[in-house]
Amino acid sequence: MLLRHLSRIRPADDFYSLKADLPGKGNKVLNFQDLRGKVVLIVNTASKCGFTGQYTYLETLHKKYSPLGLEIIGFPCDQFGGQEPGSDEEIASFCTLNHGVTFPLAKKSDVNGSKTNPVFAYLFLVSRDGQVKGRYAPTTKPENLEVVIERLLDEPSSSL
Repeated sequence: MLLRHLSRIRPADDFYSLKADLPGKGNKVLNFQDLRGKVVLIVNTASKCGFTGQYTYLETLHKKYSPLGLEIIGFPCDQFGGQEPGSDEEIASFCTLNHGVTFPLAKKSDVNGSKTNPVFAYLFLVSRDGQVKGRYAPTTKPENLEVVIERLLDEPSSSL
């Protein structure tokens, strides 16, 4: 597992002020204020890359730990060799049909450059208090995060 330098991370209150546009009609939005008190796993995803199989284990983590306070949010991105070419609706359908994904997927967004989604300042694992606890390489298998997630789920939150 690769833990990257986290000195650029903003305070927890900034995390809870973020929002994510969700696919579908009606301009649906995920308000991060609603994530207060949860452990949040933010994942950059692509349905046509070597890491696509990770969706299956992410869904396993979601089913196992969401009742305990884990929230997984997938952020599809097409900036790396066209590995996420479909529409937001096509991506959601692919993830549901092929990997049984039930955790929320945001609309496609950029993770690099001038249009980077602000959520990516917080990629990858956030505590119940909105503090970044780890940032991992794409090669990190979701199952290798299970021990860290369990530890964070067991920690009390001072902001509840």
